[in-house]
Parts: sequence; C-alpha cells; structure tokens
Amino acid sequence: MRAVALKGKREFEIKEIKEPEIDNKNIIIKVLKAGICGSDLHYFQTGEPKGLILGHEFCGSVINPGDREDLKVGDRVTALPISPCGNCKACLSGNPQYCKETWSKAVGLSLDTNGALTEIIKVRSDMVLKVPDNVTDLEAAMVEPTAVALHGVHLADIKVGSKVLIIGGGIIGLISAMLAKKEGASFVAVSETNKERGKKALTLEVADKYYDATSKEMLNEVNTDTNGGFDIVIECCGNASAVTSALVTVRPGGTVILVGVATGPINIPTVIAVMNELTIKGAIAYTKEEFKTSLDLISNKQIEVMKFVDDIVGYKDVQKAYERLTSGSDKAIKILVDPNK
Repeated sequence: MRAVALKGKREFEIKEIKEPEIDNKNIIIKVLKAGICGSDLHYFQTGEPKGLILGHEFCGSVINPGDREDLKVGDRVTALPISPCGNCKACLSGNPQYCKETWSKAVGLSLDTNGALTEIIKVRSDMVLKVPDNVTDLEAAMVEPTAVALHGVHLADIKVGSKVLIIGGGIIGLISAMLAKKEGASFVAVSETNKERGKKALTLEVADKYYDATSKEMLNEVNTDTNGGFDIVIECCGNASAVTSALVTVRPGGTVILVGVATGPINIPTVIAVMNELTIKGAIAYTKEEFKTSLDLISNKQIEVMKFVDDIVGYKDVQKAYERLTSGSDKAIKILVDPNK
C-alpha cells in the first residue's frame, strides 16, 4: 500500500509499505481523511526521523474491529493517537497525557506506529471512538486538534467577561479563540506574524481584534485595549518570541497557558513572571474525556470546524501542502489529506 514518508529536510516521498497485520486485538482502519497538524510541521522542517509516516488526526472505516465487540466492519472511527500504559497514576486519574509511555508509540509520532498518511493503519482498540452518522469524515479528522485547543482553554479557566489573547493564528490558535468566546470571554484577540492569517481570524469571526506581532506598537495597543493587559494569554507557537510576548501582554496576576511546543531550550525573561506573579501552565494533548467532548461538540453542532479547512489534497500534493503551511505568508489554516484523491 502507498504511504507518504519523511525522506529528509522539507522533503517527502511516496513509497510502498506493508499493510498492518491483523492480530484480533488492535483495530485495523482504512484511512478516509487525515489532517496536517502544526506539530507535524516541525518534523517536516527538520526531516527527522527519516522514514516517519505522519498523521495523528484522522477519520477511517473499520477493516477489522480487533477486540472491540461494539464495532463492526465499515464503522467510521477516529482515535486518540497516544499510547499511554493504562496502569500508572496518571492514566488511572484520567490524565493519560502525563503518562511516560504516552508518546512512545503514538500514531504518526513514532517510527513504531505509522500515521494516517498511508492507506491502512493499526490503532489501539482502547483509544478508538465511533464517529456519529451526522459527523462527516472531514469533521471527524478535526476532532484531535479541537481536543488540543479544548484542553488549553480548560486549563485557562476562562470566566464570563475575561479578556483573552491567543498568540498564533494556526489551527490550534483559532479553535482556542473560538472556544474562548464560547466560554464567555468578552474580548478575544489573536496576534500573528502572518498578516494573512491574522486577517482571517477576523473574517472567520473567532476574534474581535488582530494584532500584528511584528509591529512595535502592539504592546501599546494591548495596554490601551485592555487597560493593563489580558487576563489570560494562550500561547500557541512554542518559540521564545511568542512566550515573551505572552509574558508582557498578560496583566499582573494573570494566567499564561503554553500550548505551543518548543523543540529546544528557549530564553525568556522570567523576571516578568516573578515581578507580576503570573500563573504559567503547560498544556499538552488532552484527557480522554476532552477528546470525547470535542467529538460531541462537533456532532451537536455547537462548534463549526469546517470553516478552518482551506484545502483537501491527495498524496501527490502533500509536499506542496506542507510548504504552504510553513511559508509564513500563506493564509491557509488547515489542510486535510484524502488518500483516495
């Protein structure tokens, strides 16, 4: 079967690989749609590890239900791509994102477990959720990024009337902005270096204002608009500039949520956090309950995720899709992959 694999720095290749073997335990899934995640872009830019088959956001149909008696061949499913042990304190408390094994064999994030940029995948049965009939394949592929954003918003503890800044206008940032409004935030703004994405946050009506993160006047604008800083800043980029911006735009005593993942050490002025007694929380992945909630929110039409989808490509255009999403100037927010296109 075909697969799109990392060949090197900013380069993919389409190659033939073996289909996963049926073991009557794990679920064998035919991929219908797969999403390109912001974290996938880091792998693309570094080209490591070579041979990695990305794709941890997906919808598929069951080929073999494994040990799940509630599933049958043809059922549409999505899944948490993580690989928690299920027995540690973190797992037993409902927080598998803390488990030391969570990322060891994660779907599309490890060489051990192929992601959804191939035609058929094998997924742990306890991580799989059935997709309701009223949720499209495309919507189902958007559950995972929605859950990431929902987890960050939950940690932020947004109150009715809160003023919230989202740093980064990618898919996680814009879904976070949408959910912040749903939680009752009275003013939601997005800061972005990519002007096209910033403007899009306004046209999609998920933000009340867009700040040009490259402008020297941004901090003055923030102080004027918020009378001293945002109550909550959700940082969705994972670099030193973005984290520093979060520290200087949040009010004294405010909260900063770090959703963006830095791939290495970064230098930030922690003195600001100390002097202003800021609460800083890291946010990684989601709980199993938040993943289920995200699917419910989409199924119940309480949120609209398809407005963020800019394009659907086949395997031959995956390379171009990644180039668009890392260009820094393209307005695309979300691109999905259809293996049958």
